[in-house]
Amino acid sequence: MSETVAVLGAGSFGTALAKLMAEGGHRVTMWARDENVVKVINEESRHPKRLQEIRLPSGLTATRDVLEAVDGASIVVSAIPTVAVREVWGKARAKTADDALIVSATKGIENGTLMLVSDILVDVLGAAKRDQLTYLSGPSFAKELAQRLPTAVTVASTNIDAATKVQRAVSNDYFRAYTTEDVLGVELGGALKNVIAIAAGAADGLGFGLNTQAALITRGLAEMGRLAMKMGAQPMTLAGLAGMGDLVLTCTGKLSRNRTVGTKLGEGKKLDQILEELGEVAEGVNTARSVYDLMRREEVEMPISEGVWRLLFEDGVDPKMAVYELMGRKLKREGE
Repeated sequence: MSETVAVLGAGSFGTALAKLMAEGGHRVTMWARDENVVKVINEESRHPKRLQEIRLPSGLTATRDVLEAVDGASIVVSAIPTVAVREVWGKARAKTADDALIVSATKGIENGTLMLVSDILVDVLGAAKRDQLTYLSGPSFAKELAQRLPTAVTVASTNIDAATKVQRAVSNDYFRAYTTEDVLGVELGGALKNVIAIAAGAADGLGFGLNTQAALITRGLAEMGRLAMKMGAQPMTLAGLAGMGDLVLTCTGKLSRNRTVGTKLGEGKKLDQILEELGEVAEGVNTARSVYDLMRREEVEMPISEGVWRLLFEDGVDPKMAVYELMGRKLKREGE
């Protein structure tokens, strides 16, 4: 069934999702802040900054007016950075249809409030909207998705009927979505893996080998699971696409912005310079602040995430020494 779709956010992943939905026969309008991005998409069917080599479907249009984008949409895809979710949805809610399904593709935790994106959306839109909110997460680089390479993700919602409708709307012969009701597990998996990816990148930038990568990924998953289960998530979610799957991709794939941040830190570059060169949001940087506060609030030991926080925000921390400090911690049983 064809839907009228709004995609909020014109970064790489928002653009890839807009392309996916348009190719699925849906009528798609993208919202972008940048006037030139809107102009080029509408006139040339391409993005001037992201995925520039990818041709966008001719039926895909763009606008700078967020209210115009959501007006009349039966599905609204939210692909904006965590830091902008509250602001953008504070405006978009005025024209979002009461029965519209919302698909959040944002992976992060709000600084200060320590709210997951699911919490922010309920806070802004009201609890009555909860059953129309869905969350798409899993191992899915934007470039590979735009190139139509086989990809599998998870769609979570407290309302399984809503998740199933989104599953059907996004799935095709190269993009497969699975459903779950474990919103908390999917949200935490998507957010926490970005922090571990910075650690994996730093190890790579330091010239450490595959042994180190395997250790960081495995122990990173363990600490992700400790926090997620303490907060009430289902253990199997962290072993699935939104947990282990996304963690492996983000820690090992060179298309990962968070891994890139870590790699450059390991090479000795400063964070401000790295972020300026990157040109896109690396959610793991802001999330590292929230995770540090969250693990202290929940009294959960997360040594890799704490090490990333120190590497990002404490002056004079040597990346190599941070890794060796992890290796020199008190010996214990693996399950602890």
